[in-house]
Amino acid sequence: MACSQTASGFRCFTALRSRRGLTSVARAAAGPTAAYVHLPFCKRKCFYCDFPVEAVGLNTEKPRTQDRMQAYVDLVCAELKATRSLTDAPLTTVSFGGGTPSLVPPQLLESILSALQQQFGIAAGAEVSIEADPGTFDLQRLLQYKALGVTRVSMGVQSFQEDLLKACGRSHSLADVYAAIEAVTATGLPSWSLDLISGLPGLSLQGWQHSLQQAVAAGPDHISVYDLQVEEGTPFARWFSVEGSPLPKEPEAVAMFEAASATLTAAGYEHYEISNYAKPGHRSKHNQVYWQCQPYYAFGLGAASYTRGRRFSRPRGMQEYEAWVKRFVQGGAGCPAAELPVESKEEQLLDVIMLSLRLSDGLALQQLQQQYGQETVAALLPTIQGFLQQGLMQVLPCDAQDVQQAEDAIVPGLSGSSGTVEVDADAAYMQLCDRLQRGKDVSVRLTDPAGFLLSNDVISELFAQLDSRTLSKAL
Repeated sequence: MACSQTASGFRCFTALRSRRGLTSVARAAAGPTAAYVHLPFCKRKCFYCDFPVEAVGLNTEKPRTQDRMQAYVDLVCAELKATRSLTDAPLTTVSFGGGTPSLVPPQLLESILSALQQQFGIAAGAEVSIEADPGTFDLQRLLQYKALGVTRVSMGVQSFQEDLLKACGRSHSLADVYAAIEAVTATGLPSWSLDLISGLPGLSLQGWQHSLQQAVAAGPDHISVYDLQVEEGTPFARWFSVEGSPLPKEPEAVAMFEAASATLTAAGYEHYEISNYAKPGHRSKHNQVYWQCQPYYAFGLGAASYTRGRRFSRPRGMQEYEAWVKRFVQGGAGCPAAELPVESKEEQLLDVIMLSLRLSDGLALQQLQQQYGQETVAALLPTIQGFLQQGLMQVLPCDAQDVQQAEDAIVPGLSGSSGTVEVDADAAYMQLCDRLQRGKDVSVRLTDPAGFLLSNDVISELFAQLDSRTLSKAL
């Protein structure tokens, strides 16, 4: 199971992302070509987890458990069959999340994929991904998933230390991890990902570096690195709310983030999002739907969808979700939350700033200016200039001329603490303003790791510049 990511002292905006929408009115009106399906079953609930899941025990082959899975899949299929297609384009990404989707038998996954195909269509070459935990699958099951059209597996390893797996309540062992890596490698899938969690109780920097090295040695195409977030209502929240907590302190958490960036980029992974690294051509297409503020369908317990500018989260309790599906099917609305108001343009503006700066592709200022007016960008520029001077932001070259200007801005003989060359911030800012004045594309991004580490502060400061007067003129 993947984790939401919030680093101690440098919180990211995953929680905000879960309730915010699109970057423009045009995108808000666009039809989704992505679908998320929540499969909530787990052997046991991890001590840090606050996701809507249902623990079914270690023996998942019991008839009662299999019947429960069948009943839930029938419910999900009923929901998606009652959901109206909002575009003529087929789905280009499908993501099965959880929970532990790899507990679900292949024939039940086939039922959902068949329903998706019938209702919306699935494009040839679509990315179909499934989250999988070690100890819940073998090579045969993965090959069956592959035969159904699964193209990507995201494996929740979390740690390469046996004691930490036990400490956070994982149901798998280190032996399961290595067996799972061997199995997923043998499938020949186009892409697979491996998840790690930093900030676990008792985790040292040395232990973290060991996990990073083992992850690289496993050879995944993609690695996600999440910092533990202690959520209210979880065992961790009860156990670690007092002084003397075994959770790493902020300096250690920062060192772990820096170690991940240094180790994984040196191994050839692109740090393309605050928590995600990919080899060339292996970015998560489905997750980019969220980060690029595009609409998407969602189905299942607690799942959040975004369609036609409206975000809607389904009930998190199984009985409540079942009752909601029955009302939805009988009501014949065809589109959940159709009665809700469309997100405001102000919310959309905050979204595009927040989510774009999570990505290495950065924030496109010319596009921002076209969508939200010159006043908006003008209000942000002084703060952007300050972050350029602090080394927390950089201007992205957009064409050959920009590349030359960027090279001319390099300060000879100097390098930053991360080993990268220093750039004249004033020259970079002049380049940025010149391109804006000429109506040319120009983007700014957070530096890695310094800017990413302080993303919360940077984004909050940018938000603060958009006062009510500026927003009223722009929007």
